[in-house]
Amino acid sequence: MLDQEYMSEKDGLRAVIETLDTYDNETRARILRTVQTFYGIHNGATVSGTRLSEDIMPTVADKRDLSFGNRPSLSPKEFMREKKPQKDIERVACLAYYLTHYRETPSFKTADISKLNTEAAQIKFSNAAFAVINATNAGYLASAGVGKKQLSSLGEEFVDALPDYERARAVAKSHRRPKLRRKSKEKSK
Repeated sequence: MLDQEYMSEKDGLRAVIETLDTYDNETRARILRTVQTFYGIHNGATVSGTRLSEDIMPTVADKRDLSFGNRPSLSPKEFMREKKPQKDIERVACLAYYLTHYRETPSFKTADISKLNTEAAQIKFSNAAFAVINATNAGYLASAGVGKKQLSSLGEEFVDALPDYERARAVAKSHRRPKLRRKSKEKSK
């Protein structure tokens, strides 16, 4: 019986290592932190009397205030209060940023933005689809295919600059396409 348990554990470990071998070091570390958090394992903790290696398992206390993306853990409401968007398109950009960086959802639908808006205790959009279209036209969002949107690089830079509106507007202005001038028609005499 002991040999079977040992072999099962050995086979399980082999499967885990073979799976982790397919990822880069950063991804491996993130997966291990996720598993550690899922099982509530702390540095130096024991599981069934077996001490875990401190080299493999960083402390949860060290990561307590950070999410897996190395960003402070903020609720959507706190994030929106911190960024202080003034217009619907700015609010859409902030919500898209939150989905991308705090919820690890790089592509999303309008319904996802609306749901997060409600969770963040924001004023309801009068027309969420229109707000998303306007944010896309402003360059804050880009198409992600299959009816989904994603945060654009302009949107990311814009939200990073908030709540400093002077800096945010400078970011938006630096990404604007130059307007094309129409040739004036010469009047014939």
